[in-house]
Amino acid sequence: MDIRNIKTFQTIIRLGSFQRAAEELQYGQSTVTMHIQKLESDLGVKLLERGKKLTLTEAGRLFHQNADLLLKDYDYLQASMDELVKGDAGIIRLGVMEPTASYRLPQLLGPFLRQHPKVKISIHIGNTTVLGQMLHEGSIDMAICSTPNTGLDHSFEPFFMERLALLVPETHWLASKPSIRLRDLQHEHLLITNSQCPYRQKLENALLENGGSPYSGMEIGNMAALKYYVQADFGIAVVPVISATPTPQGTVLKAIDDLDSGLVTGLLRKMNASTFSLATESLVEIFRKELKSAVSSAS
Repeated sequence: MDIRNIKTFQTIIRLGSFQRAAEELQYGQSTVTMHIQKLESDLGVKLLERGKKLTLTEAGRLFHQNADLLLKDYDYLQASMDELVKGDAGIIRLGVMEPTASYRLPQLLGPFLRQHPKVKISIHIGNTTVLGQMLHEGSIDMAICSTPNTGLDHSFEPFFMERLALLVPETHWLASKPSIRLRDLQHEHLLITNSQCPYRQKLENALLENGGSPYSGMEIGNMAALKYYVQADFGIAVVPVISATPTPQGTVLKAIDDLDSGLVTGLLRKMNASTFSLATESLVEIFRKELKSAVSSAS
């Protein structure tokens, strides 16, 4: 059924004649007649008895009673699509890795959502491997994560370098050491994240290259929890600086001289990202501007 034919039918019933409906809708009377004939043909029933006075058939009365609801739903759908096209509405499915999810994202989303109150955002937190797979499967629209190991038809735009440092209890012998190198971590009890975590992978590769292995360790799945286990004297941990600033009471944050600058973090999206809504593109521009400037000013 053509929505125009339904509107024409409802206008005829409201005004009581084909001629008045044609005048209001700015159609020729033949066009109005054609709309009703097409509507009756689509439905397979007669809606109007034509005579000196228009009379609704039983089917016409039923259709008339329910057509307004259909038109209201259509108008709502049309308005929603218009808002989506203009960037005023939509749903953004965002994947984010830690510590960005906890320490950077909330400050960016607040102003964005105040400017776009009809935009809905769902946030999925995970490591780069998981987020890359979710993006590949279409479960999320984009991700803020580290550089992926495989392309999977994705593009990666670097935003900033997440700086890393060693967090130790203040009673640990490394707390008072003026200069720390990766070999100093050999045989230490390291608190580490799971094997898919890019921070752990970077640390283990650096330890192998710089004589810091072997080591013993406790695996803790949540990176945000590492600092609390260091505080409780379970071991030491290499953590993103932002996640341990300010340092928990009784701990010290130390630079590692031969651990290079950190982990590149940026935007992962599909190659056909031109399909993004205007609202999503607006959020990407905020990430592009605020994440780069905030991190460079903090460095």
